[in-house]
Parts: sequence; structure tokens; C-alpha cells
Amino acid sequence: MNTDWPKTARAVQLTGADQLELNPAKPVPEPGPLQILAKVEVTGLCFSDLKLLKQFNGHVRKSGITTILDEPTLQSIPSYVPDSKPTVPGHETVVRVVAVGDAVKTVQVGDRRLVQADYRWLKTANSNAAFGYNFEGGLQEYVLFDERVILDPDRDSTLLPAPDDLPASAIALSEPWACVEDSYVVHERQAPLPGGHQLTVDCRTFDPAQLDTVADESLDDVLFLGANADLLERVFPKVAKQGLVNIVLRGERFGRTVETPVGRLHYGGVRITGTVDDDPEAGYRRIPATGEIREGDRIDVVGAAGPMGTMHVIRNLCQGVPGVDVWGGDMSTGRLAQLAKLANPLATANGVTFNTYHAKDNPPTEPFNYIALMVPVPALVAAAIGRSAPGAIINIFAGIPADVSHPLDLDTYIERGAYFIGTSGSTIEDMRIVLQKVIDRRLDTNLSVAAVSGLDGAVDGIRAVETQAIPGKIIVYPECRGLPLTPLDQLADTYPEVAAKLNNGAWTAAAEAALRAAFA
Repeated sequence: MNTDWPKTARAVQLTGADQLELNPAKPVPEPGPLQILAKVEVTGLCFSDLKLLKQFNGHVRKSGITTILDEPTLQSIPSYVPDSKPTVPGHETVVRVVAVGDAVKTVQVGDRRLVQADYRWLKTANSNAAFGYNFEGGLQEYVLFDERVILDPDRDSTLLPAPDDLPASAIALSEPWACVEDSYVVHERQAPLPGGHQLTVDCRTFDPAQLDTVADESLDDVLFLGANADLLERVFPKVAKQGLVNIVLRGERFGRTVETPVGRLHYGGVRITGTVDDDPEAGYRRIPATGEIREGDRIDVVGAAGPMGTMHVIRNLCQGVPGVDVWGGDMSTGRLAQLAKLANPLATANGVTFNTYHAKDNPPTEPFNYIALMVPVPALVAAAIGRSAPGAIINIFAGIPADVSHPLDLDTYIERGAYFIGTSGSTIEDMRIVLQKVIDRRLDTNLSVAAVSGLDGAVDGIRAVETQAIPGKIIVYPECRGLPLTPLDQLADTYPEVAAKLNNGAWTAAAEAALRAAFA
């Protein structure tokens, strides 16, 4: 086995809620027989890193694994850090393999790989395992993987081959772009689950005491007949992950808001449909096949000028769907100006209308057919119902904590035929699709880069994500020791040779090469 790596290396570690620090000498483990040691080329910062920072061991992906791998196996993996163990955040990562165990079959020393962060087959209590959560992530110089973790049940690997002729930043940003893609291409269930656990609740005859014998998160389908808000609030906790609630109002109304598990719409894949009449099939028919935008949609991206919102705007401007009208709202005039500078040429090139608005000072008053929420605030979910056109899709992209509920106007939601979707993370196939677009030069993910740093600036970078100080993605290069958090528009002050390689202010392969050469 190759042993050409240091015994200790630098890493950003999260040791508790809101406790983030740079460890200058974290031990670098020697890989076991089924393990892979890789050097981190680059890691992008994400709003999800902030959620982990705040929740730490309360985050659904920080808890222990409950399926497939037994505890002795898990304990043999040094990078497995569930619950209160310190972890290394960062999941938008490109690595170069430096050592492999004798039994490793899927990679070789020297391979360049893009990390797909979600281990969806390894379940936790309320979600799944993930790189950068209960497994150490990419904000370090060296990271360890285990084949028993990264191979799905079909033996497909989460370490995707990455070409050598693309900048690491563009490859790494395939990960967040894949999460965006997944939220649109997600396939929705339009009927009861065959063989699933189903319950019919007729408000006229159902005895609420029957719910005492139903386990929480056990029902795949609920057919709810009537408009008893108190009873529906008792039913919601019984709905399983990926569960579907069909509310058949039978001409009735709840008459008040209903406490609804908005966090589980995103993290648990729970879905709510319904109809104002007495035909359950009408509720199923209104469910869209996917979360994709549709011809003629009036689209609102809430929180559009942030890193993920910018990606949603670019994606919808360039998707090639005829007749769409894209709006982007934010609370920062400066960030909106930066978004317009980036998006307006794309809108013109694709024949799409694009508008920005200040969310507080001049919000649009006309309803929208598609609303994508980038801000994890439950009140925005409630507001989206009031701003929805008939048949609107409300994409809850921002991850509201899984245990959070909020009062929603389900009368209006059902009357307008609105539909919530929510996805978390991405699949291996999503990553392949986006990476191929990057390889084919059909998508320039570097358009979303706004700042660069080394590990020295990574903590400041995550804090900048928290304060929304940077209007785009922050890319961390662990090899660039001493590089502070540096917005692209300030590069000329300290690294003019790097700034000279920007393209109209945008990050490029040449700029990355110049930066890495400066710190070689």
C-alpha cells in the first residue's frame, strides 16, 4: 500500500452546536482492507452546513445508522462519527485517491472522484447517513471512505469518476446542482401504495381513540374524509416517510389553519393532496407526475439571490420550457443586483422573461404557478399557499427541521389544487446527469462561484453563509494554506494574477489553476 501521506493534517471540525474550529493536526487514518484514503482537492460550502452547525447531534443525518451495517462494522470505520462525536462538515467535494486497502475493488490510487454525499440505503432514525454529517466530510486535507458505505445495494458507488481536464470547482458544484435537479425531476406517487399500510378516517364516524393503537410514522396512505382539523392534527404524526394524505373535504371546510408537519414535507417526503368534493380519485388526479416546471408557468424563486436560489433561477431560465416567466425575490438589494447581472443575459439568450423584486418593499401581487422556497422559514410555506395560482406546485427546497410543524390554510391549499413537493439531497443518477452536462459544456456550474478560501477561511465562509454576506457559492481549496475568505471581486487586491484569469468577474478553470499555482 502507498504510504505517502502525512500522519496529521488540517481539518475544520464541528465539536458541538455552533462550535466550529480549525484543527491544525487531526490524525490521518491508515485505510483498512476495505477503505480508501483521498486528498481533498476542493469543497463547496452549503446552507446545509449551517443547519448542521446549528443542530449538531439534533440533525436527522447526524444520528446513528440503523440498517444494513452492524455496530462492529461501523465502529471499525474511523470516519463514522454519529451523534455527539466531532465531525468534519462539507459535502460538495472532489478528491484524489492516495491509498486503498488490499480488498478495495472500485478505485485505484490516482483516481479523481466526485463525491455523492447521500447514503440513502443507510437509514438513520429520521433520514439517512451522509458524507459531511455522520461521516466526516470534505473540509479537511485528507478524508477516509469505506466501500461498505459508499456502495449502494446495486454495488453502485458514490465516488463518481471525474475527468482531469475540468476545474475541481466546476466538478464539485455538480453536487448542489444535482440537489436542485432532484427537486424538479422527483417522481410523485399518484395512487395508494400497493400493499402499503392504509387507513381511512371518516370524520363522521371515526373514533379518535383508534389512533392510540396506530404507531407513529406507520401509515403509507391516509384517506381523510371531512374537515375535522383537530382529528387531522392527530393523524399527521402517524404518516410514514413518503406517506400520502388525501383530504376529501366533501364540501366542508376546516374553518381554521391546521398544524401541519412542514419539516417532514422536505426531509420525510410526506405529501398532501385533496379535493373539495367527495371523490377521492380527484385528489389523486391533481398530483403532478414530477416537480418539473411546466409550459407557461409563472415561477417565483423565494430567496433567489442566495447560492441555491441563484442555481434555481439559472436552471429555470435555461431549461428550455416555453413561455415561462421567472421571478426572483430577496431581502438584499445588492444581492439582487448581482443576480440580475448574472441572470439577465441568460434570460435574453433563452427568450425567457426574468424579473427581480425586493421581498419586503415591492413583492409581486399576481399569483404564481410555481413557487420554490430557498429559505427554511415555515411562515413562508404558509404565505406560498396564499400566493399560489390554481394547480400551483410549491417546492419546499429549503430544509425546515423535520420535527417542525406550522399552521397552514389547508382549505385554500385544497381549493386551489396546490401541491407541496420537497426533496433532500440527490441521487447518484442526478449527479451523473449534472456532471455530464458539465463535461459536455452544457452547464457552467462555476457561474455560481462568488468567493474562494483555504481551510483558514472556511469557518469565516460558513459564517458568511449564515449572514448571507456572499451572494453565491464559496469554494474551499484545502491545499491553499493561508488563503482567507476572499470574494472574487476582491481578488485583484491580493492575488492579481488570479483575478486576471476571471471571465467578466466569473470563476474559470484558468483562475483555479492560477490560484493553486500561487499556493503550490
